[in-house]
Parts: sequence; structure tokens; C-alpha cells
Amino acid sequence: MKQYMVVERFKDHCWEAAYARFHTSGRLLPDGLKYIQSWPNKDQNVCFQLMETDDVELFDLWFARWNDLVDFTLVPVDAKDVNS
Repeated sequence: MKQYMVVERFKDHCWEAAYARFHTSGRLLPDGLKYIQSWPNKDQNVCFQLMETDDVELFDLWFARWNDLVDFTLVPVDAKDVNS
């Protein structure tokens, strides 16, 4: 499976709303998209999530479930580059 870094930028004052939805409904991931780990910044307006999938189009489905609260940037991760 290929790994991706997802950068979530929370829209103005949406951090609390996003976490309320998460606690109510979970990550809302489509089948085939795997969450690995995440790291929020100290200002609680950006979160970095490491994800894994064989189907990059699944991100469009997932992003659509959150795009009222979050703006997304998708960055492919090449494991070969990490250890260079």
C-alpha cells in the first residue's frame, strides 16, 4: 500500500466542530483507506495525518465528508526518500 500525508487545515473556528463530529461518527473513512497516525499542531488549526491506501481516489470520498469543516492537502509519501 502507498502512504500519504494529509494536511488538514481547519476552517475558522471549526476545530471543536470537527472533533465533535469525530467523537460522534468516527473518522468516516471509506473502506480501503487506512488511518495510521496523526499529529495536531499546538494552535489546533492544522492536523497532519499519515494514511495508507491502494486507491488514491478514496481520498475524494473522505474529503467530501469533512470539507464543510476542513481544507485538505494530499501529499504522497515515498518511503525511499525518508531514509535517504
